[in-house]
Amino acid sequence: MTDRPRARYVTATTLDGFLADERDSLDWLLEQDHDPDGAGGHEHMTGAGALVMGATTYRWVVDHLAETGEPWPYEQPTFVFTHRELATVAPTVRVVAGDPAGPWPEIVEAADGRDVWVVGGGALAADLAEAGLLDEVIVSVAPVTLGAGRPLFPRRFDLRLRDVGRNRAFVVAHYDVVGPRAG
Repeated sequence: MTDRPRARYVTATTLDGFLADERDSLDWLLEQDHDPDGAGGHEHMTGAGALVMGATTYRWVVDHLAETGEPWPYEQPTFVFTHRELATVAPTVRVVAGDPAGPWPEIVEAADGRDVWVVGGGALAADLAEAGLLDEVIVSVAPVTLGAGRPLFPRRFDLRLRDVGRNRAFVVAHYDVVGPRAG
């Protein structure tokens, strides 16, 4: 048992390993058949005490919500990592910069003993893994390919398969992060 919450990168990817297309669009994901209450769905939300996401993911969520007219969907404290100025859309959103290890104690405190959900993107998840802060990767793999775009995990890491499930069109794989892969 650790003395900190689990950091869980819960995401979806295409069969060829991309989170978003070259325009940072997730349209491919929104077209897939899935059950929000099924494997890899929203069950991780109940255990999440805090969220972390990169600026590109945050901007996509904000733009998508503006298009649909929906409010900010997360009650949990949300930490957005960026190197630029960003406006926050909810009082629970905090903009942070620099190495993920710097604000990590604040994130753990905000999680209040619950898990930290790493929403995206892949570069942030890899930064957390390199800092020894990422524990799990839960990825829903969609039956679609993009050929190019934002990679799921843009660094060399070893993972250990814990479980595999299915959610309609998705294969859902749950991995423990083992560590950096040499060479």
